[in-house]
Amino acid sequence: MRILLLIVSLLLVSATASAEQKKELGQWEVHYIVFPTTFLTPEIAKANGLIRSKYNALVNISVLDKTTKVAQRIDISGTARNLIGTTKPLNFKRVIDGEAIYYLAPLSFRHMENYTFSVDIRRGNTTENLTFKQEMFVD
Repeated sequence: MRILLLIVSLLLVSATASAEQKKELGQWEVHYIVFPTTFLTPEIAKANGLIRSKYNALVNISVLDKTTKVAQRIDISGTARNLIGTTKPLNFKRVIDGEAIYYLAPLSFRHMENYTFSVDIRRGNTTENLTFKQEMFVD
């Protein structure tokens, strides 16, 4: 699927532009990125039910087994909280592309808005929490 190529490209650009956005949580290696939906082509956005806008971002989470690097099928939920305390739920959609699994959630934002993301990752009796911060910019 073409979204895989886009996401891989974004991860490579992100990893070379700054430190890789990855955390080890328990038995998992969790990769995450937040990027404007304007990075998506209109076709990819439409195919995945996403709205392209300079005020919309996409939260992308990938969970791999730390040892085998196999993509994990998990339950995921989360929130994004700005500096004034407004909390927005993250409604993740699972996208399976071959052996890769991505969890995508749209997020609307304003220019230079800072968010703290809190994402709960669950499978069976195991739950881990991913937290990270990001400042959002309008293109």
